[in-house]
Amino acid sequence: MDIKIIGYDSQYKNDFIRLNKAWLEEYFYVEPHDLETFNTIEKDIIAKDGEIFFCLVNNEIAGTVAMIKVNDTLFELAKMAVDKKYQGMKLSHLLMEACIAFAQKKKAQKIFLLSNRILKPALHLYSKYNFIEVPMQDTDYARADIQMELTL
Repeated sequence: MDIKIIGYDSQYKNDFIRLNKAWLEEYFYVEPHDLETFNTIEKDIIAKDGEIFFCLVNNEIAGTVAMIKVNDTLFELAKMAVDKKYQGMKLSHLLMEACIAFAQKKKAQKIFLLSNRILKPALHLYSKYNFIEVPMQDTDYARADIQMELTL
């Protein structure tokens, strides 16, 4: 099995949207801020020194995650999703490692993320990579009830 992590390529934009809509619709619903993000990927993430990673399994998109630059020292890890048929293969670990390496390369000091307490496997992943819970900041996402951060 050939597994690799690649950076953003516009040909995979619809895969980013598809994978994220799938988990959002399974656990919550697609919020207006999600749609805004999907519509402005290149302008608001890529052009602003962020990145979107994709995990390919045998050249098929199996997972994705975004690193959104907040400022020179802070990135938001967002929109991590793995296709159901590839869950259990620890692809999210590869995506997480790509995000951390990316932030370190950019000389960031912290990565933060927003999540929800019902997403137990995700919270376990974040804890495994030493993210800790911090007080919630204001957010555009109704579903977010936990904020975590990793100091690099």
